[in-house]
Amino acid sequence: MMEKSFVMMKPDTVQRRIMGKVLSRFEEKGLQLVGMKLIQIDEALAKEHYGEHAEKPFFNDLVSYITSSPALAMVIKGEDSISLIRKIVGATNPKEADLGTVRGDFALDMGRNVIHASDSPASAEREISLFFDEDEICEYEMVDNAWIYE
Repeated sequence: MMEKSFVMMKPDTVQRRIMGKVLSRFEEKGLQLVGMKLIQIDEALAKEHYGEHAEKPFFNDLVSYITSSPALAMVIKGEDSISLIRKIVGATNPKEADLGTVRGDFALDMGRNVIHASDSPASAEREISLFFDEDEICEYEMVDNAWIYE
């Protein structure tokens, strides 16, 4: 099933200049980038995006961190892309992330875990709508799809 997922490279990825290395993981797998923008997330958007963590002790630090520098917001499309992207990204805690995953290769600390990826179709839909207008999502066919999908 073709689906879209929301992925965000967090401020540590931008500041460390590793966006290209991380993006290549998704492209090399055969996933399709259909939306992307470098954005400075404001406090209101940060609080809405991370709303499920509002009552947790780390919430204010999370909001402060995600608004501290630009982030790269993306919409990535592919067959079963949500679960596939989660595998590419690795465990939320970098200390538990397998080597070869984004977090396993580029992160050491839970508070600087490099990337966010939607965890369900409902989350993907909600997060995409928070960061992208419909006209910012490009619908197009990749010329190599016949070589990626049977």
